[in-house]
Amino acid sequence: MSLARALELAADAAGSAYPKPTVGAVVVRDGEIVGEGVTEAGGRHAEVVALDRAGPRARGGALYVTLEPCTHHGTTPPCSERILAEGLARVVVGSRDPNPLAAGGVERLRAGGVEVELVDSFEARSQNEAWRAWISRRRPFVTYKVAASLDGRVAIPGRRFISGERSRRLVHELRAASDAVAVGMGTVRADAPRLDAREVATPRGQPRRLAFGRGPLPPSSGLELRSGPLQDELEALAAEGVQSLLLEGGPTLAGAFLAAGLLDKILVFVAPLLATGEAPGILPRLGSEWTLSHLSARRVGEDVLLEAYVQPP
Repeated sequence: MSLARALELAADAAGSAYPKPTVGAVVVRDGEIVGEGVTEAGGRHAEVVALDRAGPRARGGALYVTLEPCTHHGTTPPCSERILAEGLARVVVGSRDPNPLAAGGVERLRAGGVEVELVDSFEARSQNEAWRAWISRRRPFVTYKVAASLDGRVAIPGRRFISGERSRRLVHELRAASDAVAVGMGTVRADAPRLDAREVATPRGQPRRLAFGRGPLPPSSGLELRSGPLQDELEALAAEGVQSLLLEGGPTLAGAFLAAGLLDKILVFVAPLLATGEAPGILPRLGSEWTLSHLSARRVGEDVLLEAYVQPP
């Protein structure tokens, strides 16, 4: 239950430590929570916050943390050394740290006589999925967002929108939580999209707005043109600090990302509509079968949002 509480703390503070991962930590002694914490932006790690609040009550207790305690001197001293100094008896770790410079906390704690349980929770990994891809894959975590009718069509003649108002608002929230939003040149020419986050909070500012393709861009588009190979462009964006990329628009661009092994997650807003004619589908013909994982579904207004992973975090 205490790891669940640590995950809850991290979820409630999602994005607050950006560009660092958001981590939750809980210190328990004799069945009672004596300290809680989340990673501070530019400051203390979650473990240190929780231990500071627990004080001497932490000795002999247990620490539950969503990400492996670090072993390196970064903006703060190593959390693993602080845990050993405080005399904790047990540590439960929700997920490994993919950063080779910081990883190894599990082994360091065990070597110091601490009982360590590594849970390797999907929920813990997914809370920082963009950061994990940025660190381990050296590119942004790529999510394809699309609205479709019940029969899988992404365009209906005579309708500007397929999804409902609440789904469209959620899309603006997704944009606000992304470092960059992108479409292909076909969508640029057909829709002249703005791709900004509107009428929602944008604590990190507006996302970068990109167009993948040969161009040219209309002078008034306000988009950045990315014309190189997808892998090269993603590596360049990652080097510029882009951890998350939201793909919008038509299926052609998403199909290219999928074929190149660069698509991580798919979000499909399914509307209670049936299309007519020969409108395009969610993706072009793939030529092979793709098995997705961690499928989930939830209502968003009158629509249903389907979420699945091509490459889990």
